[in-house]
Amino acid sequence: MALVRQDYIAPWWTYWLHNFPHLNFNFQPVDNTFRPEESNYQQSLILLACVSAVGLGLSLLVLAVNLSCLCCCRKEEEEETKRPDSCCVTWAAVITGLVICSAVGVGFYGNSETNDGVYQLTYSLYNANQTVGGIDSLVTSSLNSMQVGLDEHLSRLDEIFSTRGDYSQTLRFMRMMADNIIRQLITLPDFSRAKVDLGAIADQTAFVEYYRWLTYLLLLILDLVICLAACVGLAKQSRWLLISIMVFGVLTLILSWASLGAGTATAVGTSDFCVSPDKFIVNQTRDVISADVVHYYLYCTPTLPNPFQQSLTTFQRSLTTMQIQVQGLLQFSLSIFPTAERDLLGIQRLLNSTEFNLHQLTALLDCRSLHKDYLDALLGVCYDGVEGLLYLCLFSLLAASAFLVMLCAVPRAWTLISSRDKEYDDIDEEDPFNPQARRMAPYNPNRAHIHSFVSFSSSLGSQNSLQPPPQAATSSATTSEYMNQSMLFGGNPRYENVPLIGRGSPPPSFYPQTFKNILSQYEDHLPVYD
Repeated sequence: MALVRQDYIAPWWTYWLHNFPHLNFNFQPVDNTFRPEESNYQQSLILLACVSAVGLGLSLLVLAVNLSCLCCCRKEEEEETKRPDSCCVTWAAVITGLVICSAVGVGFYGNSETNDGVYQLTYSLYNANQTVGGIDSLVTSSLNSMQVGLDEHLSRLDEIFSTRGDYSQTLRFMRMMADNIIRQLITLPDFSRAKVDLGAIADQTAFVEYYRWLTYLLLLILDLVICLAACVGLAKQSRWLLISIMVFGVLTLILSWASLGAGTATAVGTSDFCVSPDKFIVNQTRDVISADVVHYYLYCTPTLPNPFQQSLTTFQRSLTTMQIQVQGLLQFSLSIFPTAERDLLGIQRLLNSTEFNLHQLTALLDCRSLHKDYLDALLGVCYDGVEGLLYLCLFSLLAASAFLVMLCAVPRAWTLISSRDKEYDDIDEEDPFNPQARRMAPYNPNRAHIHSFVSFSSSLGSQNSLQPPPQAATSSATTSEYMNQSMLFGGNPRYENVPLIGRGSPPPSFYPQTFKNILSQYEDHLPVYD
């Protein structure tokens, strides 16, 4: 069955990011080939990350100019005594809330996509490390069997068969086959020479990815909390909430621009690798693995010959020849040398285990396993990973813009709250519908006497129509106490023209002489009719 290669094609967004200008600290063009070990290439990525610092500086400058203009315009509004328009603040709050919610949704999707891509990368690295470790283990085990175990058995058989030249010649032939197998095993690739532990790289990548994912998750939650607090602060007109929004808004603005810079540099560097990953891997493995072996695993096409086929075939033939020789010695020498049975059976078991290792080694050395892990890693990094980074960059840009608008609108909202409080303070104190003015109105004794007298006169008429209670149930309140009560509640309309019996108190006793004395006190204030 022919092997169909799964071709890798870099996505279009990697080419777009790959074409970003790469400049060093001297603003000189740098080759955009992925070379993370070179200082010029590192400087180009750092310079891309610093572009977001320029955006942060411009945002802070816009915020400072907005505050300055607001302070200058506030004085003019105070002179014109014109209430500021709240329409702009309302629309700014609505648009900012919608943009932040949209940005958070984009951020959640990008964070999930990036995490999926990195997880696929680490999973492929673990599988490739298991394959490479299995190859090294099988090669080491086979070499140890041929160099140590087989040599011990052959040395003892040399002593046993020392009197028989034909048997000794067979043992020398077997030793020659063993040396041939050892030479073939040595020609197999020794991946341990590369001094690259794929498992350790996968562990470190997973560790960094976990904290990256957690950091973005906390940033997304912080954006939502600040947006909710802004809505509550504007609805409640709470000044301490507005102050908190200003503080945390500036912090989130800085974090958004920082995440934008880090995401842009990471996306560009990853795209430089994704555009030509084969070239980078060939350059990295040039000194430890031959180029034909690397091409065999990177491309894995039917037209490419297996570079290990000849070694594996020689290995198999040598093992088969040794097994035939051991079978012949077991058949003809045991009748003469029965003590050789133990060593011959030991050699037979050793050759069988080595043949089993050979079959496993042949399967692991096939390009399909490592090539599949290689493609999975590329698809995870270059498709899901870079795409997620682009969404995270979009989230950071939208969040930074939205929080800049929010920080510009919060001082305006503060001004509106201050002007509204000033309007409440300027309401007419004589307004009967203003409870605050009624509480703050000064006490006027003449006004209180007039009200108490009118209330007292009206209450007299109502008392005549009521059945007087028994004398024992009547109160012994004097006129002075009643006048005090009337003066106390005269300014309150709830107590005017209300009989004392209706309030659960007995009416005061009426004395004509007392009434004349009271009228004499208010005759100056009563109107005169012709």
